[in-house]
Amino acid sequence: MAKDKKLALATAASDVYVDESASFEAFNLDSRLLQAIKTLGFNNPTLIQTKTMEFSLEHQKDVLAKASTGSGKTAAYCIPIIQRLLVQSLDDESVGAVVLVPTGELAYQVKTFMDRLTMYCDKTLKSVNLCDTKYVNQTGKIVISTPSKLKFQLESQPEFVSRYQDVQFLAIDEADLMISYGYEDDLDSLIKSLQLSSPKIQKFLMSATLNDEIDNLKVKVCNGKEAAIIKLNIDESKDKSQLVQYYIKTSEFEKFLLTYVIYKLGLIKGKTLIFVNDIDRGYKLKLFLEQYGIKSCVLNSELPLVSRVNIVEQFNKGVYQLLIATDENNSFKKRSHSEGSDDKKDKEYGASRGVDFQNVACVLNFDLPTSSRSYIHRIGRTARAGKSGMSLSFVVLKEQFGKHKASSFPTCEKDEKTLGKIVKSQANIGLELTPFKFDMGQIEGFRYRCEDGFRAVTKHAVRQARFKEITQELINNDKLKRYFEENPQDLKSLKHDFEIHPTMVQDHLKRVPEYLLPAGARVEKKNLGFISFTKEKKGKKKNGTSKKKTDPLKKFRK
Repeated sequence: MAKDKKLALATAASDVYVDESASFEAFNLDSRLLQAIKTLGFNNPTLIQTKTMEFSLEHQKDVLAKASTGSGKTAAYCIPIIQRLLVQSLDDESVGAVVLVPTGELAYQVKTFMDRLTMYCDKTLKSVNLCDTKYVNQTGKIVISTPSKLKFQLESQPEFVSRYQDVQFLAIDEADLMISYGYEDDLDSLIKSLQLSSPKIQKFLMSATLNDEIDNLKVKVCNGKEAAIIKLNIDESKDKSQLVQYYIKTSEFEKFLLTYVIYKLGLIKGKTLIFVNDIDRGYKLKLFLEQYGIKSCVLNSELPLVSRVNIVEQFNKGVYQLLIATDENNSFKKRSHSEGSDDKKDKEYGASRGVDFQNVACVLNFDLPTSSRSYIHRIGRTARAGKSGMSLSFVVLKEQFGKHKASSFPTCEKDEKTLGKIVKSQANIGLELTPFKFDMGQIEGFRYRCEDGFRAVTKHAVRQARFKEITQELINNDKLKRYFEENPQDLKSLKHDFEIHPTMVQDHLKRVPEYLLPAGARVEKKNLGFISFTKEKKGKKKNGTSKKKTDPLKKFRK
C-alpha cells in the first residue's frame, strides 16, 4: 500500500492542480477502477483529469490537452481508456488501446501506472510495454511503446497486424517530442498500416506545450475530426515564484572548480540533476567528483533501459544525491571512428523530458544546451507539482573558449549566444535569469586541489569507466545467467576487471583543510582553557600529600 501511494504522489499532481469540486464517482467509473484509484491515494481528480474525462467519457470526443508538468496528464488519459475497455467486449487477442511515448523510460512509467490502475481487474485487461525486450513478441489489451518499437514488431511479425484491427483508443504522450525525436516517418507508417486516423478510434494527444508541430500531428491523427482542445495554464504565478533561475559566466576549467566547491561545501542542498552534452563528459565529471569523495551516478543512452530505470529509481529514493545525465539532443556529433559508439546508443533515450525525477531541488546545466527549447525541458525537472526549485547554468565566455583544451567542449563556443535566446524566451513567459553572485576570490585556494584532481581523470580512465559500466550490465543481465553458469571462467574474467576510478586515487583530496574554507564556513574552535606542558606527578594525592613508592623487587620473597 505504501509503495502504491508513493507512486500515486509521483504520478498525480500537487494540491495546486486538484479540482475539489469534482469527484471520480461522478463519472460513473467501474467499481474496480474506483477501488484502484482509492488505493493509489487519489481523493479528487485534477483539473486536466476532470476536463479530459468529461470530453472523452461523456461526449466521446478526441482530446488535445496542454497542461503543466505534474498536473496529472498520464492519469487523464489512462483512466478513460481503462474505463471504456472494461465495458467493451473485445477478442482476447485483440489490442484495444495503443499508447505511444517518445522514450523507453516514459514507457516504463506508463506501464507501471497502468498496472496499478488495473490491479483489481482480471488478467485479460493487461498492458504490455514493447520497449521491454521481454515483451517485444507479445501484445495485450493495452500496448505501450515508442513508435519505432511498435513499427519493428509489426515489420518483424506481420501476423500481429491483425490484432490491431479493433483498436479503440490512441494516446500520444509528450506529443510535442514525437517530431523532434525523429518519429515523424514512424508515425506516418503506423497511421497508415494500422489506420490510426480512423474516426472510430478516440485519440488523446497530451503535451506540456502546443506548437505548430502539434497542430500538424493533430491533422494527421485526427484526420479533420473535431477535437476538444484543453489549455490549462493554472497557477502560473505560483509556478513562476517556485522556480529561481541563475547563471554564472565563467571559463571552461572553472566549471569543474565551481562544481567541486559547490558540492564539497554543501552550498546547494537536496538532490541535483546535472546535465552534460556528451557521454565521455558525464564520466569525466563523475570521476572528477569522486576524487573529493562526492558520490554520483550517470545516466546516458549507452546503458540498457533496465539499468536506466534502476538508476532513476535509486535517485528518486535518495540513494544518490547527484545524477549526471547526458542530454543526447545536445551532444557533439563529430566523433572519431575509434570512439564511434552511436550504434551502441539507445536512440530513444531522453533524460531532459518524460522521465519522472522526483523531488529535484536543483538542475545544474554544467553544459549549456544548444537551444532555448532544450533549456525549458531541462529546468522542467525541478519545481514540479507546486514544489520550489532552482536552476543554475554555467555559461562559457566567448573569449575563454578553447583556452583550456582538457576541459573544453565544442558546444561551449556559442554559450553566450544561446544564453541570449534563453533569456528572451523566458522573458516572453514572464520569467527571468539572474546572474549568480559568486565571489571567485574566496575559492581561489581550492584551485590547485581542483587541478590535481582534474589531471587524474585521463582519457584512459574515462574509457575504463565506460567499459566497466557495460561489463556490470553483462554480469547482471538475466538473459546471460545461464551462459555464465555454463562458462564460469568468462564470468570470473569479467568480475576481475578494473574498478571505476581515476588514474590516481588521491585520498588526501577528500578532506578540505580548515584554512581553505571561507571565513563564514569555518567552525569555531572551542576554548579548552589552559593546558599544562608538564604532566601532573602520579605520586601526589588530591590533598597534596605524596604517596610513598615501593620497589616490588625488594618485596620479592623466595
